[in-house]
Amino acid sequence: MRREPRGRSATIEVGGLKLHHLEYGDDGAPVILVLPGITSPAITWEFVAERLAADGARVVVPDIRGRGLSDAPETGYALTDYVADAVGLIRALGLERPVVLGHSMGARIAAALGAAHPDEVGPLIVVDPPLSGPGRGDYATPLESFQEQLHEAYRGTNPDEVRRFYPTWSEDQLQLRAEWLPTCAEQAVVETWRHFSDEDLFASWSQLPEPLLFIYGAESPVVTPEGLADVVAANPRAQVVGIAGAGHMIPWDELEDFLAAVREFLATAAVRS
Repeated sequence: MRREPRGRSATIEVGGLKLHHLEYGDDGAPVILVLPGITSPAITWEFVAERLAADGARVVVPDIRGRGLSDAPETGYALTDYVADAVGLIRALGLERPVVLGHSMGARIAAALGAAHPDEVGPLIVVDPPLSGPGRGDYATPLESFQEQLHEAYRGTNPDEVRRFYPTWSEDQLQLRAEWLPTCAEQAVVETWRHFSDEDLFASWSQLPEPLLFIYGAESPVVTPEGLADVVAANPRAQVVGIAGAGHMIPWDELEDFLAAVREFLATAAVRS
């Protein structure tokens, strides 16, 4: 039995697909659109969304297609598909230039969204994206690792099994992943992982204007020192913040430092606007 979210739950239709999302905070507040990672349904970001909402934001977290309670088409897991979904959600909900905060896969979506539709979004927060792409090798986490986790989830996993992959997580976080990982379609994960190697993040990243924040985990295998140097060179307009002690799953590792970085950026971005 899956835990129910505390946020407001709703489903809209975009491009013929039903896309589910969760909302936190007051309707009239400034909006933060959170785009999660490759195997992170919306509810797994609830512990972050509630803190941001407590700061006075309206936080919208979608189940990316193929995850959670959103539809899972047989194919269609390229960046262009994800960006179209994000634009459809922004327009359907009447969000006016929301802050977009994307993590991992969601960070790549956020960058592509900002490059393709600059008039639809406000400040961008790009968190530890896979820097893989043409000529840059594969993503740091092997596809087989994702598939092993998914297959365990489909047959029924538990926090002890999940802990093998996320040893620092709390019991509550492990249980939530065990409950919701089975909602991630394997085809969605496989196609997305493969696109990490043939889609060029830097083509989008280099176009993004200020205000722009890049957050990386100081211990992350995804953003290496060499990769970080490429990030800075490709877009010197971005603010760059490293979170000490954090790996790739930054909010799960160092929540308070992550929130502090986001808050400081948003305060500065608000002054600039």
